[in-house]
Amino acid sequence: MKLYYVHDPMCSWCWGFRPIYLQLVKKLPKQIEFIRLLGGLAPDNDEPMSAETKQYVIHHWQQIQKDIPDTQFNYDFWRTCTPRRSTYPACRAVIAARQQNILYDESMTFAIQKAYYLEARNPSNIDTLIELACEIGCNKQQFEKDLNAKYINDMLQQELSLARTLRLNSFPGFLLIDDQQHKHISPDYHSAEKVLMEINQGFI
Repeated sequence: MKLYYVHDPMCSWCWGFRPIYLQLVKKLPKQIEFIRLLGGLAPDNDEPMSAETKQYVIHHWQQIQKDIPDTQFNYDFWRTCTPRRSTYPACRAVIAARQQNILYDESMTFAIQKAYYLEARNPSNIDTLIELACEIGCNKQQFEKDLNAKYINDMLQQELSLARTLRLNSFPGFLLIDDQQHKHISPDYHSAEKVLMEINQGFI
C-alpha cells in the first residue's frame, strides 16, 4: 500500500500543514510506503507579481493565520522582495538537493519554507535557492549544475504528470493506493490523529 503526498515548497497551506505533517509521518504504519510528490503550484515566470496577485496571496496568508493560529508569516517579504508567481524553480531545487542526499528532499523543502515565510527571502530567485542548498549541506557546484539541468526539469515534469494522473490537484493532498483501489485522504490542519485514522481505515 502506498500513500502519496503532493505539496509545493512555496504553497502557504502546506506551510500551515507542516506541524501536522511532521506528526503524521512519524506515526504512519510501517507497511505503508510514503511517497512525496512535487505539485508545481506556479510555472516559471520572470514577471513581478501584479498588485492583484499580491493581494490574493496575502489574503491566503491571513486566512491561514485565522484558521491555523500558530502559523507564522513575515509580511516584510512583500516590502523587501520583488515577488514573482513562480514556484517551479523551488520545486526543481528540491529535486536537485534530493540528488545529493534523499534526506535533503525534506531539508530543502523546509529551508525554502522558512526562508519564504519567516525570513523574507525570495525562493523564486536562483541565488536564494543556491544559498539555501549550501545551508543544508549541498555541494554548491553540483547543485548549481543540477538546478539548471534538463534532466532535473524532466523529473519535475514527471512528478507533475503523476500528480495530475492521480488527481492530486490541490496542495497539500494525500492519496492512499493499492493494486486495485485508491482513496483521497483529507488533510486536517488541526489533528494528525484524524488524518491517521482515515488512513488506517484504508478502503473499508
